[in-house]
Formats: sequence, structure tokens, C-alpha cells
Amino acid sequence: MDSFKVVLEGPAPWGFRLQGGKDFNVPLSISRLTPGGKAAQAGVSVGDWVLSIDGENAGGLTHIEAQNKIRACGERLSLGLSRAQPPQSKPQKLH
Repeated sequence: MDSFKVVLEGPAPWGFRLQGGKDFNVPLSISRLTPGGKAAQAGVSVGDWVLSIDGENAGGLTHIEAQNKIRACGERLSLGLSRAQPPQSKPQKLH
């Protein structure tokens, strides 16, 4: 499991869509990216799990709470993300 942080320079739109949240009993994750958007340029991928928003643990947030926290960031959005598998660009050796 690869975890990393990205910082997006504002203002919004940030170029991604969230899915999940505590109210859905599913971890917050990135469901869509705007091609060429700020998130895509920062290396965010569809399927990345959102661990923190602006330094605060996102594990207990509902979908709306997470959206509101992202909206409140204004000029700079810091996301802690986790990727379950490496991007497809790296060839994997199978043994």
C-alpha cells in the first residue's frame, strides 16, 4: 500500500470527484478526474483512497463533510492519499 501527499494550488475547481464516506460505509476515494485538471497534473489517480484532507484524518468523515472540508480549503488543498496498487505504467514481474 503506497501512501503519499499531494498539494493542489487553488482556487477550485480541483479536478476530481469523490465517492464514498462514513455514511456509505465505504472509504472516501477518487471516482473521477478531469483530464488535465489540477488533481490529474499532481499525480492523483482514479481509485486512490483519501486518507486526509488538509492534514485532518478523513476516515470518519461523511461524504458531505469531506466535500465541505475540501471547499473550505480555498487557495491550497492538501490531500493524503493511498494507492492500493502501483500505476499500470510500471511492468509487474510475475513469478
